[in-house]
Amino acid sequence: MSSSAAAAAAAAVRVALVVVFLMATMAAGGSFLEDFDVTWGDSRAKILENGQLLTLALDRTSGSGFQSKHEYLFGKIDMQIKLVPGNSAGTVTAYYLSSLGATHDEIDFEFLGNLSGEPYTLHTNVYTQGKGDREMQFRLWFDPTKDFHTYSIIWNPKHVMYFTVDGTPIRDFKNLESRGIAFPRSQPMRVYSSLWNADDWATRGGLVKTDWSKAPFVAAYRGFRAEACGGGRPCEASKSKGGWWNQELDLTSQGRMQWVQRKFMIYHYCHDAKRFPQGLPPECSIP
Repeated sequence: MSSSAAAAAAAAVRVALVVVFLMATMAAGGSFLEDFDVTWGDSRAKILENGQLLTLALDRTSGSGFQSKHEYLFGKIDMQIKLVPGNSAGTVTAYYLSSLGATHDEIDFEFLGNLSGEPYTLHTNVYTQGKGDREMQFRLWFDPTKDFHTYSIIWNPKHVMYFTVDGTPIRDFKNLESRGIAFPRSQPMRVYSSLWNADDWATRGGLVKTDWSKAPFVAAYRGFRAEACGGGRPCEASKSKGGWWNQELDLTSQGRMQWVQRKFMIYHYCHDAKRFPQGLPPECSIP
């Protein structure tokens, strides 16, 4: 084979490998038209700007929601969200990963609305094999209604890591299966989001009700990106590539997470002994 023919063959192999890698890891970041289906709420959910913007609305009749067309088993999932402005008391904007069934796995962000001028509460939870009860709550230290902020979940075989606001970590749920604690690692999950009324519990335990004179309440989404595998896409390329597959919190990131938890965390299930009279969940005693 001539040198020019060999070079051409090598180039073709490189192109093929790149294509295979991209297909395997499914780095999606295109259009809401391509990546999501509106699942409820009729015209309250709108895909705008040639698929680059999605809005959900809530009125007295109904909320609205959407879900991803694809399933994921491990990945880095990013979404930019601008939450309901003004008096959002009683509303919940949920953004989460979930599988289906009684023994489903789930990774939750829920943004609990509040009265004008008061901070949103970010409620997080992790379900494994249908069991949750792992809530951690934070007061957001910025106004999530003035602009879009990126909320990310990094989910790999060792960790479920929550990130928010330019990559600042707020929570790390570790794989402790070796200690008998279930971890979400076998059920592919879709991305879901919804805007709904929960004034029986969302704001001050249900004391503050939704002010329907402020409706419709609207949340906006853009910038979805999924660097992920699973759901029919092999994870081998992700394993060899590294990145999110092997990501853990370094000392700097651990320090930032500790800062958030020290200053802005308002609830941690591991600190609620009254809730667990038979003893705290086993992971609470593991550093």
